[in-house]
Amino acid sequence: MRVTITARHCEVSDELRARARELMQRLGKVAGRPHDGQVTFEEDHGEASVELRLHTARGVVHVGSALGPDHRTALDRAAARVRRQLDKSAPSRRRTVQREPQ
Repeated sequence: MRVTITARHCEVSDELRARARELMQRLGKVAGRPHDGQVTFEEDHGEASVELRLHTARGVVHVGSALGPDHRTALDRAAARVRRQLDKSAPSRRRTVQREPQ
């Protein structure tokens, strides 16, 4: 999966970029056939924001954005939102029990 990381109006450390790439890879393992992911770091008036976009099969896009006091906190919150979306959209893996006709 290809991951694109963008920083707008701020500087992002290499450690934070590696953390973002790792989180997107983990989310890609949960998603069905991920195509690519985008992480956007932004800072506006001293408040850090992060947006995650995960493109999966059949054109489905999962988006999570969050604000925080720093980029790492905002990244974790946004990843949790995308994870919640993936958990909700996961197909049911339960087996249906076939009943015998009476």
